[in-house]
Amino acid sequence: MPTVPLDRATARAAIALANRAPSVHNTQPWQWRPGAHSIHLFADTTRALPATDPDGRDLRISCGAALHHLRVALLAAGWSTRVHRLPDPAHPEHLAAVEVSPGRVPLPEELMLAAAIEHRRSDRRVMSTWPVPAPLLDELRQAAAAQGAVLQPLERDADRRRVAALVAQAGVQQALDPALAAEAAAWSGRGRAAPEGVPAVNVPRQPDGAVPVRHFAAREQAQVTLGREETDGTVLLLLCTAAASPSEELACGEALSSVLLTATRWGVATDPISQPLEVPATRAELRAELLGGAGEPQLLVRLGWPAISAEPVPRTGRRPVDDTIRPLDAPWGSPAPG
Repeated sequence: MPTVPLDRATARAAIALANRAPSVHNTQPWQWRPGAHSIHLFADTTRALPATDPDGRDLRISCGAALHHLRVALLAAGWSTRVHRLPDPAHPEHLAAVEVSPGRVPLPEELMLAAAIEHRRSDRRVMSTWPVPAPLLDELRQAAAAQGAVLQPLERDADRRRVAALVAQAGVQQALDPALAAEAAAWSGRGRAAPEGVPAVNVPRQPDGAVPVRHFAAREQAQVTLGREETDGTVLLLLCTAAASPSEELACGEALSSVLLTATRWGVATDPISQPLEVPATRAELRAELLGGAGEPQLLVRLGWPAISAEPVPRTGRRPVDDTIRPLDAPWGSPAPG
C-alpha cells in the first residue's frame, strides 16, 4: 500500500494534461475523482452522443485516450501507476481506478511523450507526399500493441480506396438521419474560444483529400496547397482489438493515445476517424474486408507529414479543469441492473 499521498497540485496538473486527449466531437465525456493514493476515471454520460454513439463505444474510446494521457503525465511527473479497468461491474460508468505511488526518474523519451500532449492536434488537411518511414510505422504498431490493440497499416491501394468509399458511404447515411445530423451540427461550427466541440477553424473548407472529412456545421480552415504533381500522401491505419467489449474499447482508446503521441513526438500529423465505425453496415464491411471477420475494427487513423506550407493547426478548447473533477466521495450513479 503506497504511503506517500499524491498532492492535489500534481493530481490537478496531470488531469489538465489528460483532458487534452482527443474525443469524439471534442465532447470530453469524462470525469475524474482524485484521492490520496488514486485517481478514478468515470464516464460523463451527460456528454454522450445518443444518436451518433448509442452504445457508448466512442465515449469509452475517448475516455481510454484520456486514461493513457493521465498515465503519461503522471509518469513524467515521477509517479508510477497501476490501473484497474472497469473495477466495479455494478457501476459500468466507473471506467478505471488508477493507483498512484512514487516512481523513478522518468526517461527522456517518456518526458518527450508527455511534452507531445500539448502539441498534438487533429489535422484534417491533406498530407505531403513525403513517405512515412517503415521503422516509424513499426514503432507506432508497437505503441498500440503495448496497450492491447493492433494497428494495421493499409498498404494496398485497393484497401485505401475501399476505406475512403466506406467513409463517404457512412457520411451519406449519417447525413440522412435527422438526429445524427442535428447532433453533429450541435457539436461543431464553434468559435476558436469554445471550451468544447469542433471549431470551424479546425475543419478544411476546400475539397477533401484521399479520405473524406466528416460533415460539420462550418468549415473555415484553409486547405493545404500541394504542388502540381503532388497528391495527398495520407497513410491509413486501422486500429482494432480482439473483440468488441467495453474493456477492449477502453484499451483501443489507450492505444490511440499512445499512437498519436508517438507520431506527434516525431512531427507526424494525425487525424483519428470514427465515422465508418459508427454505422453498423460500414463497420461490418470493414470487419469482413480488412480483417477477414477475425477481430474487431475500432478506429481509423490517418497520418502523414504536414506540408511545408501548412499553417499550424489551431488548438482546440477544453473545459476548465475543475469542471472535470468531483470529490471522491460524491454520490455515484445508480447501480447497473442485475
